[in-house]
Amino acid sequence: MLEGVTRRIFGANSIGNDEVGVRERPRRPRIGLALGGGAARGWAAIGIVRRLREAGIVPDVVAGTSMGAVVGACDLAGRLGCLETFALELTPRRVLALLDLHLGGSGLINGSRLATLLAERMGDIRVEDLKRPFTAVATELSTGHEIWMNSGRLIDALRASYALPGVFEPVRVSGRVLVDGALVNPVPVSVCRAAGAELVIAVNLATDVFAHGTVVQTLPAEGAEAAHHEGLADRVGRGLFRRFFDGDAARPGLTGVMMESFNIIQDRITRSRLAGDPPDVTIAPRLGHIGLFDFHRADEAIDIGAGAADRAVADIRTLVAEMTR
Repeated sequence: MLEGVTRRIFGANSIGNDEVGVRERPRRPRIGLALGGGAARGWAAIGIVRRLREAGIVPDVVAGTSMGAVVGACDLAGRLGCLETFALELTPRRVLALLDLHLGGSGLINGSRLATLLAERMGDIRVEDLKRPFTAVATELSTGHEIWMNSGRLIDALRASYALPGVFEPVRVSGRVLVDGALVNPVPVSVCRAAGAELVIAVNLATDVFAHGTVVQTLPAEGAEAAHHEGLADRVGRGLFRRFFDGDAARPGLTGVMMESFNIIQDRITRSRLAGDPPDVTIAPRLGHIGLFDFHRADEAIDIGAGAADRAVADIRTLVAEMTR
């Protein structure tokens, strides 16, 4: 009879039902991890995810955009070690071998080689089979709709999420033509909130891009000329890798123009989205010196990401303790 009274007062899940007044075990907040994109800088997310897990901080839900989606999915699928090994073995030559140039299509790179490689390592895993809820964010090209992919073939969701416009061919999924999710939600905090996360950790890989928010109020419009006179044929002796990726602020290459333009767009959108739905903790590794196509610098990016995560652990633990009830 006493046990029945206790259950009515404290609930069926109360600890020690044979003692009146025993309190239920405190429940920690539901944690969400929002992994942003950043092309080659996305390797930093490997170090971040690994260090958080080593610190005992395991998210209940994960959302990712572009490379953030790839890292988050590989972690939930138990393939993070495989992804890290692959990243650390990349050289400029191996990067080129994965880039199946497709100049006649709607992107410079077809993307099938990279997709095949991912499929070999991921297998035919479905999103709903992962250890915890996962969502990859993409953008519908014709409408600009933000697309959340939380079911279906994982490899298809990842391909759509990292399909950088102009670089990778768009991906058709369920009748929709999709491109990189960073166009609409670069750091998907809102996705984690929608999935019930009470404490959201955001990984923003674009915070080390300076002066994108500055306004130059006066600039005389004189002396206009093309910023780049050198054509592809003039550079033929410099090697394919340098021809395709080379350039600087004064004489940008083709991909330099595309990626810096995308950087500006992503930075502005990220500021706006995070201002409207701020995360509880932001992990922001300093990666501005790593180019968006420097995929061969994974060891450096991973170490920087791990260091940034180490600096955030104390704040996360404090918030978890304050929100546990």
